[in-house]
Amino acid sequence: MEPSLVVSLRDITWRRGKQPILTGVNWQIHPGEHWALIGRNGSGKTSLLNILTGYAWPTTGTVEVLGQAFGSVDLRELRKSIGWVSSSFLQELLSLRPTERTLDVVVSGKFASMGVYQQPSTKDRADAVTVLDWFGCSSLAGRLFASLSQGEKQRVLLARAWMGKPQLLILDEPCTGLDVPAREQVLGAIDTLAQQKDGPTLVYVTHHVEEVVPSFTHALVLNHGQVLACGRKNETLTGNTLTEAFSLPVEVSWQSGRPWLQVVSDTPVPRPLADRFS
Repeated sequence: MEPSLVVSLRDITWRRGKQPILTGVNWQIHPGEHWALIGRNGSGKTSLLNILTGYAWPTTGTVEVLGQAFGSVDLRELRKSIGWVSSSFLQELLSLRPTERTLDVVVSGKFASMGVYQQPSTKDRADAVTVLDWFGCSSLAGRLFASLSQGEKQRVLLARAWMGKPQLLILDEPCTGLDVPAREQVLGAIDTLAQQKDGPTLVYVTHHVEEVVPSFTHALVLNHGQVLACGRKNETLTGNTLTEAFSLPVEVSWQSGRPWLQVVSDTPVPRPLADRFS
């Protein structure tokens, strides 16, 4: 039975010592929605993800994910239904499994493990090839994962996450460090994944609003650990909201279903930089 809410965070506050990191966060994700989580560095995005996945416990408030209330569910079992693609996972994989073949990286997604520790079936390997092909990476199956380009690695990690058939997939700044062509390839794969009828609910975390592809329906903007705006993306990702979120005067234009940020032209140049070019 499909849960009525994929995510329900109610009145979430989290403190590290006496320092408030998140304050009064409310966030509900319904089936069929795909969300962008937007905020500058230090806004609380990572802390919110850690609470969402049970790696941090809120000081106050309640958390339900996929219909399961935290405090009365085995989080180890719940996490099998949650995929997470992040740069930290990529670095850990490269460090711990430097000689892993690409196909085995994808197969490991079925077992939610770092590496394959049991003999995969012929079907497991065939499924992994199919998923790689779906992300345009079938030709990479036999190569060392570490030898791939950054963009190829990210698409393979998307394939790995999809191999596990998660109900919720968190994409934590997956385009960090990519050039424009590689970024657009990864975003194209994400947009296609979001359109699949049997695909997961997506939460895409970034501070680059132009990465919010057309299939994303909603956005939550964090600022200093508080929800600045939350709702449908066209109503949330506005110039006024993002000006406050980034402490910089900006305008937003929409092209082909994607928002594009532009700094207002009369924004003063910081004095030390201006002096350099005077």
